[in-house]
Amino acid sequence: MGANISIIDSHTIVIHGPTPLYNKEIVTHDLRAGASLVIAALVAQGQSVIKNAELIDRGYEKLDRRLQSIGAKIERIP
Repeated sequence: MGANISIIDSHTIVIHGPTPLYNKEIVTHDLRAGASLVIAALVAQGQSVIKNAELIDRGYEKLDRRLQSIGAKIERIP
């Protein structure tokens, strides 16, 4: 998505910014990473697609509807 990230070690990263984020098709592998990707996609330019989004539902009930209620343009694609 265009973030400027340096990996320090297996437990530490440094994010240099601000950096504009861009749309991307992404696959999430767990619920917390998925929620973070949703937030990144909301601030990115363009339309992003997050695959395996059902994983997010395990920890964040109705996240899409909650974000829509505050103005986010987000939808589920079957």
